[in-house]
Amino acid sequence: MAEAGAHLTSGAVREQPSIFELLAQESLMEAVKPALRHAVKVLAESNPRRFGFLWRGFDEFYLLLDVLLQRHFLSRWSASFSENFYGLKRVSAGRGLPVGPRARRRSLLLLCLVPYLRAKLEAVFARQREEEDFSIRLAQSRTQRLYRAAVAAYPYVNSAWRAWIFCQQLLFVFGAVRAHNPLLWLARVRLARLSRRDIREMELKKWPPTAAARGVAVSLSTSLSLGVFFLQFLEWWYSSDNRAVVKSLTSLPAPPEPAVHLHSQQSHHQHETGVALHFSSTFLHTVYS
Repeated sequence: MAEAGAHLTSGAVREQPSIFELLAQESLMEAVKPALRHAVKVLAESNPRRFGFLWRGFDEFYLLLDVLLQRHFLSRWSASFSENFYGLKRVSAGRGLPVGPRARRRSLLLLCLVPYLRAKLEAVFARQREEEDFSIRLAQSRTQRLYRAAVAAYPYVNSAWRAWIFCQQLLFVFGAVRAHNPLLWLARVRLARLSRRDIREMELKKWPPTAAARGVAVSLSTSLSLGVFFLQFLEWWYSSDNRAVVKSLTSLPAPPEPAVHLHSQQSHHQHETGVALHFSSTFLHTVYS
């Protein structure tokens, strides 16, 4: 136990983030895209003429925003947006030196392009599966057959990719590797916690201040979550299924008023009391007469 405590207080371990921090920063960016997609969908449905193009080209629109955001944070803080939010930075995989321009370009390419291509492949696979379900079979050329074969192989490639990620994370937990994600390994970088010197340098920079940037990020994330929940609630409330449920509930027969029931019980009780009193007075009159 003493040796474990000594290791926990060492500077090398303080530099190495935990697996929970790394998974948390990944989940931050994974939650932004669905929320933004739903917001764009609501805008497009409310005004298709003005915002319809955003919904039709949402993947490209999100790719542009992602490139601008990640490029700014990589060039300024040597980290992505979510990594900087959790107090992490990218260093070289070997000696832990600050990343250079080539490593930043590789990081930007893998951060933005890989999720974009994966989303496109999943959309193509879903469309291909729908065609298989409806048995749409046309005359196929060699290119089309290769295309169908690539689409058919995508689920296996995706499963292999997920297995690689799991194995990489497992090896990271046991200390066998220093990068928890294959994308970091391909970029030849790893993640480390910000040092005191990094925090001082960030505080000396005029824009954006660290506390202000994190405050804005927290406010933006909270407002976005609440806004999406409110939009989903409105969408459910005005949906046809919900209106049918409300109509069926309102069409049920109304129960009788409780006041009438109480009044009838009180009248019955008074009648029974009057009969008892009459019987008692008649019995007493008979006894004493």
